[in-house]
Amino acid sequence: MTPEAAAPLADVDAPRPTLTRHERFDGLVFNLVSDEVDLGHAVVTRDYVQHTGAVVIVALNEVGEIYLVRQYRHPVGVECWEPPAGLRDVADEPPVETAKRELHEEADLTAATWHVLADYFPSGGGSSEAVRVFLARDLAPVPVAEQHLRTDEEHDMVGAWVALDDVLAAIPAGRVHSSSLVVGAMAADLARRAGWTTLRPADAPWMLPPTDRRRPGE
Repeated sequence: MTPEAAAPLADVDAPRPTLTRHERFDGLVFNLVSDEVDLGHAVVTRDYVQHTGAVVIVALNEVGEIYLVRQYRHPVGVECWEPPAGLRDVADEPPVETAKRELHEEADLTAATWHVLADYFPSGGGSSEAVRVFLARDLAPVPVAEQHLRTDEEHDMVGAWVALDDVLAAIPAGRVHSSSLVVGAMAADLARRAGWTTLRPADAPWMLPPTDRRRPGE
């Protein structure tokens, strides 16, 4: 058995040297860049989306329901059911604090108990986006006077409590498509089946791509 096979399965944090970076587009949410990358045996060009990263919140109540929002996603032309989520776009804000803010703003909820469910790269071959999925429990409503005024694409968001088991049934049936919902619901189910023993602390270490390590507050 090889050492790789004997050790627990884990990604390897091993960025290759970037010789030159060309910024092709500077946008509000992400940039488009071209890197000349030294792979050791060859120098290649890699074009990708340089993204600030995001957090996702699986808010689970005492009866096994998670709070979802239905939001219009223009690139795919679909109103997708998703957990509350948001960009890491506030300088020096810890990820769990971003998650608390987004739960307040999108779901009118607060949570007393926070854990990490999963970390993932939505499209590691074409984007530097890194996403952390939090589990939020011991929930309470935000008082009406303190609720966030939602605008733009969030203005028409619909919110609903949905049984986790119903979400899990919708995934293989092809009725829901958001990666944050698929990853979040399946990770929550795995943690539930393990009696919540697989949960990580809310401030657990996070493997971030090199472009995300200098954001926010770069």
